[in-house]
This record gives sequence, structure tokens and C-alpha cells, in this order.
Amino acid sequence: MRSSAHAELAAVRRARLRISVITGAIITLLVAVVGGIAHTVMTHAQDEQVWRELRYGAARGDLSSPPGCTWLYAPGVPRLANAPAGFPVRADLDRVRATGEAVERTVRRDHTVYLVRSQLRADGEMVQAVFDMRFQLADRSYLLRALGAAEAVGLVAAAVTGVVLGRRAVAPLAEALARQRRFVTDASHELRTPVTQVYTRAQVLSRQASAEDLPARHRDELARLVGSAGRLGEVLDDLLLSASLAAGPARRPERRAVDLAELARSVVAEESDRAREGRLTITVDTPPHPLFVDGIESALRRAVAELLTNAIGHTPAHGRITVALGRVRGAVELTVTDTGAGFDPTETERLFERFHRSGRHGRYGLGLALLREVVIHHGGTLAASSRPGSGARFIIRLPEGTGRPAPATAHPVGSGRP
Repeated sequence: MRSSAHAELAAVRRARLRISVITGAIITLLVAVVGGIAHTVMTHAQDEQVWRELRYGAARGDLSSPPGCTWLYAPGVPRLANAPAGFPVRADLDRVRATGEAVERTVRRDHTVYLVRSQLRADGEMVQAVFDMRFQLADRSYLLRALGAAEAVGLVAAAVTGVVLGRRAVAPLAEALARQRRFVTDASHELRTPVTQVYTRAQVLSRQASAEDLPARHRDELARLVGSAGRLGEVLDDLLLSASLAAGPARRPERRAVDLAELARSVVAEESDRAREGRLTITVDTPPHPLFVDGIESALRRAVAELLTNAIGHTPAHGRITVALGRVRGAVELTVTDTGAGFDPTETERLFERFHRSGRHGRYGLGLALLREVVIHHGGTLAASSRPGSGARFIIRLPEGTGRPAPATAHPVGSGRP
């Protein structure tokens, strides 16, 4: 599981890597194709030239003084001192005598290649011409080494070019994501005060309506207005918290030691009225000693509250919710279990997607997606399990802290509700 900020960063990195790889592959392929074409053309040209010279020598060459790298064999002609061993090829001469047609072959011997042509000349003399390809093969070897060096240089150039193009091409995407996060943060800050004012005035009007005995329809409308304003405030708090987690270290809230057990008990106490309204039983199982984790208290409080809110919203009347904390292998583990309808195990990952809706009381929002961001930001893990009709279990595991809690800061990001 990864937070949205991490997902955005990973997407930018993947885009850069993809552009770098594609650019590098194209440049490398071009160098390889050009080199392959050059080698093929050179090999073909050399072969054609050598065969032309060999055919001319076999037909008209001076038997006593052949061209360089060429030897001519004929009956009665003395063998040259520098002639390679194993020639002439008797089988080819016998074949020419039998058919009267010229015979050409390639012979690999003594770490080189020989081109051999046997034929009858116009005057009826039997001749076999042999050409040593040693120098042509050396040229091809030099070319291959040069192409290898060019390919290595091309790979380095491709890597550098790919990285540069990747950064330049993806820079607008990264800037757009940064601007989006800044806009969300700025807009949330600007909206926070007027939404709080609307919520407060709606509460006042709702209480006045009850005192003045207004019609039930008007009181219901005011109650819905209060609820809508409250939910809008929650969304703004979620956006601010998400933006603060994605911000750089300079703008990120300071971490401190937080007693997760005490925090969980506090959140349960805050939700006790809702639990009574839903006729639910909430049990808190915490050890008598503190369970410290290093983190942002407001974010951790929001995470625990989201788990409890989720459990309350998905548990029917007379159901039970259990909040348990403990130490597990150097980590602090918080488990929230309910007796609600549960969810399909195949939907586990989608539960933590933004604006995912599930269950009878599910709602579109940041909810569990923000919970995941908070847990990952604190270096922890989040797991969920369920079977339809058998309730659900959510487990948060955070690294155990060692410090003592510092005094609470005033108005932490995401801590308030209108």
C-alpha cells in the first residue's frame, strides 16, 4: 500500500525511467543498425571484389607471377615457396575434368579463409586459383571493434540523453502535481474559516429553532444543514492533513512521542455519543503502560478516528466494536474489530482508494485513503481482513517510539472539526 504522494512520486519516476529507457533504446538501436549495415556492405563489397579478381586470375593470370595473396596451381607449374599447405584441392580439379564446369568453394584453414576457383582456361589448361582472405578478415575485425566502441559510446550518450530528456519531459508533470498540491492546501486554508463560521451559525440556528418550537420540517432542514457543514469541514481537514503529509520537511508538522494507547482511549471517548445513538458497544483493550510511537499526533488521531468511524458506520444496532492495542515484535499494533456486515476480501485494496464507496453506510471521501497515507508516512503498515457477514478487522502497526511526549502544539493541522 502506498500513499497518494508516494504514488505521484513513483509515477513521475516511472515516466522519467520510461523516457530514458526508450530514448536509450532508440539511440542504441540506431547505432547497432548503422553499424550492422556498414559491416554488411563492407563484407559484401570485399567478397565481390575478391571473387572478381580470383576469376580473372584463374582465367588470365600469369601462373609464374600471380597477384598478391593469390596462388595459381596448374599441372607442370612449380609450386611457389610461400604457397599455403593443402592446396590444390584435388577433388575440385577432378570435378572440373569430369564436367568441364568451373567450381568455386570457401575453405577455412589455418585461422583464415581461402576462396578457391578451379576451371579450364580457353586454351584447355587446368588451373586452380586460391586467394587468402587474411587481410580482409583483419579489416572486418577492426570494423567490428570500432563498431563495438561506437556502441559503447552510444550507450553512454543514450543514457545521458535519456536522463536529460526524461527530466525535461517530465518536469511539467512534476510541476503540475506540485501546483495541484499547493492549490489544495491554499484552497483548504482559505475555506476553513468560512466553513467553520457556517457550521457555528447553523448550530446556533438549530438550537434557536428548537427553543422557539419551529415546525419539525424546518428543524430537520437545519439539522441536515449542520450535518452537511460538519462533513464539509471534515473533508477540508482531510485535505489539509493529506497536503501536510505530502509537503516537504520544512512545511511538515513536527514529530514527537505520542502515547497511542491514551490517544485511542481519547478517540473512543469522543465517539461514545455516536456509539450510544447506534446502540453499539465499544470495548477498549489497552495495557496499563504507555505505548509510544514517534509521529504527528493530529494525523495519528485522525487515523484512529477514521477506523472507529468506519466501524461505527458499518456495524448494525446491538453490535460490538473492539479496540485493542499491544506490542508486537518492536512495533505498536492497534486493531479495530467490528461485528458488521464485513466486505468481500477481493475488495480489500479498493477500500483504500480515494472516493471509493462500499457498504450500506459507505461514503465518498478521503477516509481510508487518508488513513493509509498517515500510516505509510509514519513508517507503518495497514492490513484489513473480513468475510461477508462476519465483520471486519483493521490492523495498524507502527514502529515503537522511545521518547517522552512533548507538550501539545496549538491548532495542529487536521485536528479540529467545525
